[in-house]
Amino acid sequence: MRRFIVIFAALLMLSIGTAVLAQSSGTTQHVVQPGENLFRISLRYRVSMAAIQAANPIIRNPNLIYAGSVLIIPAGGTVPPPTAVPGQPTPTPQPGPGTVYIVVRGDTLYLIALRFGTTIQAIAAANNIVNPNLIYVGQRLTIPGASGPGPAPTDQPPTQPTQPPPPPGNTSFELGGHIFGFQYAAQMRQAGMTWAKVQITWNQGDPASIAQGAINEARSAGFKILLGIKGNPEQIRANPTQYYQNFANFLGGVAQLSPDGIEVWNEQNIDREWPVGLISPQAYTQMLSAAYQAIKGANSNVLVISGAPAPTGFFGGGCTGNGCDDDAFIRGMAANGAANFMDCVGIHYNEGILNPDATSGDPRGNSGHYTRYYQTMVNLYASVFPGKPLCFTELGYLSPEGYSPLPGGFSWAANVTAQDQAEWLSRATVLSRQGGRVRLMIIWNVNSTTYGADPQAGYAIIRPNGTCLACNTLSAAMQ
Repeated sequence: MRRFIVIFAALLMLSIGTAVLAQSSGTTQHVVQPGENLFRISLRYRVSMAAIQAANPIIRNPNLIYAGSVLIIPAGGTVPPPTAVPGQPTPTPQPGPGTVYIVVRGDTLYLIALRFGTTIQAIAAANNIVNPNLIYVGQRLTIPGASGPGPAPTDQPPTQPTQPPPPPGNTSFELGGHIFGFQYAAQMRQAGMTWAKVQITWNQGDPASIAQGAINEARSAGFKILLGIKGNPEQIRANPTQYYQNFANFLGGVAQLSPDGIEVWNEQNIDREWPVGLISPQAYTQMLSAAYQAIKGANSNVLVISGAPAPTGFFGGGCTGNGCDDDAFIRGMAANGAANFMDCVGIHYNEGILNPDATSGDPRGNSGHYTRYYQTMVNLYASVFPGKPLCFTELGYLSPEGYSPLPGGFSWAANVTAQDQAEWLSRATVLSRQGGRVRLMIIWNVNSTTYGADPQAGYAIIRPNGTCLACNTLSAAMQ
């Protein structure tokens, strides 16, 4: 009966055209809309998730709220404009002096200026915005006072997409996929992906133009492009310092081609990707420093992500000549000042066989190791680089369903089904969106067909029969 009353109240409120009722006590009631979560609602009212949960004892799990529920928003929050009624025109905002607008996905300064009847220049001046093409989701903008909507600004809309902010602490979230061609662009869009990742290997002497094709393809398909760029490890050995500078110069040239992001190297803590005897966080940070300065000098809008180490406990918690555990490696990076040379911390997670909510219970040996679980990986990297957003440049779950048995080194995933994969990817996405620490998640992977000693296709969300269960679950997670 109580649930019936709540639902009835919600329908009644919606029927009069609003999901918000201001209360004389200073609190506000909010009717949860389809697709909303507690994180979004807290941002909307500028009240913390914890405060909303405390005011609503019915919320036992902050990750689980239902459309139609009526939530009490504690005093101190800002009541947003009424929700539009279907069939009725949406009122045009009438800003006054000091009006604050929070940037949402898809906004540009041009569109905001048009909406409030002001100009790009006026908003930029009021907010000390140096580059009018660079605003970010969640940014608070002061809109200069105006008597009402004025003429449309004469400025042309900026051609560059809204970019993430360079300062640390950005909590916006976007989803993408590591691809091997754009054959499944429609499915990626269905899944809520806006980024595509392509990996490029550079050999000394290669021109920056080797990246142009991937950038063009992504633009044509309507995606932002993340280039994961690494070099040939054996070319480092002769003269590491000179190599780092040559590599940085190449990345600067690539940045001039205007990709959306560059990940500097890949899994640099293991001997597959860095020469034996030279693996160290100090060496990589030296490379990262040169790369960051070259990229930003060429194009300050490019998101620079540190190379994600391979998640491993193989080296006993430290470093040897053959490699480092990623825990020891990122701590070494931090100690050498790597936080000054990245916009986002690269992180990989690819050995899970449990739901991302799990933090214990892995049936394999060493079940307490942080690399087994999504949450302990996030906690570790966030603690080593406090204030820096995390970028998953690979996050995936391996399933042999539809393929032959997994090779011995990957037999730990023998019982993972394609449905498990779809559900766990969805849950990891929800946790990343709501946790506030993950800026970008690249699903590993979309469409690999390689299945052998390295069973990449087992991670692919496009399964061997052409179906994509994860496209549906990810779509729901991104609503």
